[in-house]
Amino acid sequence: MTTPGAAPGRVTLVGAGPGAADLLTYRAWRALTTADVVVTDRLVPREVLDDLDPGVEVVDVGKTPGRHTLPQQEIDALIVARALAGEHVVRLKGGDPFVFGRGGEEVAACRAAGVPVEVVPGVSSALAAPALAGVPLTHRGTTTAFHVVTGHTREGVGDVLDDVSVACVTSRAATLVVLMGVAALPGIVARLLDAGAAPGTPVAIVERGSLPDQRVTRVALDLAAKRAEEVGVRAPAVVVIGDVAHEELLEVAGVAGEAAGRAGG
Repeated sequence: MTTPGAAPGRVTLVGAGPGAADLLTYRAWRALTTADVVVTDRLVPREVLDDLDPGVEVVDVGKTPGRHTLPQQEIDALIVARALAGEHVVRLKGGDPFVFGRGGEEVAACRAAGVPVEVVPGVSSALAAPALAGVPLTHRGTTTAFHVVTGHTREGVGDVLDDVSVACVTSRAATLVVLMGVAALPGIVARLLDAGAAPGTPVAIVERGSLPDQRVTRVALDLAAKRAEEVGVRAPAVVVIGDVAHEELLEVAGVAGEAAGRAGG
């Protein structure tokens, strides 16, 4: 905690992980224990905030679809002002600050104001949600690469896939991972099918990854938007498109591995 006569303030940009409190890193928790003020997003573990020292001020600037508590420029100004006032500001963000979290903008704002800033990486839902659902983003003999995109454009939900993203699926060269893509899913499916993607391409939709009510919906690409509507898929969700999302992938690989082991023995 800051005391009179202490060094000038600073900002620590902390990734809170995909949602479960026990996926917060030790370095992240250490930063939180020395904070004067925590400027938090919506998708962070509430237990972590509940465990803060009673003297720590919590400022919620969380964004929900269609509603922003504060515009990004005002968030930047807030964390800079509090740091210049001599406080240790922890900017707590869901996932990893540099994966569609606008963390780079906040670091730039701090540096422009001469405020010391440190980044503590977080476990991104792009990696965690598929893993917790049993979907490996890369798998030997299936794919050796993955590509992560956001389901939002600067203008909102629109054509979110560039040519590289589309080619990952049509060529089956890489797994495509879409964050914040629930609203954009019908457009994503249509774009991929129009570009020649196989209708049966496996899709896994992981809702609320790492939380007790995590849910996984597996479906073929051509039925993905319809199925998501039928079962009521809601954000936050991660969409994985590619052969690694096949429900039997790990079972088939396991059987093959056991057979190879017996042959070698």
